[in-house]
Amino acid sequence: MVQANGKSILVVEDEPVIAQVCSRTLSAEGFQVEIAVNGQVALDILDKKEYDLCLADIRTPSMNGMELYEHLEKEHPAMAKRIIFSTGDVLSGNTKAFLEKTNRPYLPKPFTPDELRTIVNTALGIKV
Repeated sequence: MVQANGKSILVVEDEPVIAQVCSRTLSAEGFQVEIAVNGQVALDILDKKEYDLCLADIRTPSMNGMELYEHLEKEHPAMAKRIIFSTGDVLSGNTKAFLEKTNRPYLPKPFTPDELRTIVNTALGIKV
């Protein structure tokens, strides 16, 4: 097992099954994981606590991942540089253009626990 040294990850995901997979997989790697059901909840949490990484679904109700990113750029610019997106919609014009513009890593859905571990460890510079 890779030692995550207590690094914390905020997972923004409205689908309970996917949130649970992320939480279990990342917790087993030694990460401290918190779940936010949408971007608005994530912003409220980020106003109170700093995270090493944010994994955000692009499509969540109330405030989606794109809107969350725009807010982070203004209010938490360092966090905007530590975001990974997840999406089941990599091919639509809007999503594709957004991902290209942000130049942030993304995880296409459905993804495996191994793919999740790999992208998170890579983003955090943890050698596997």
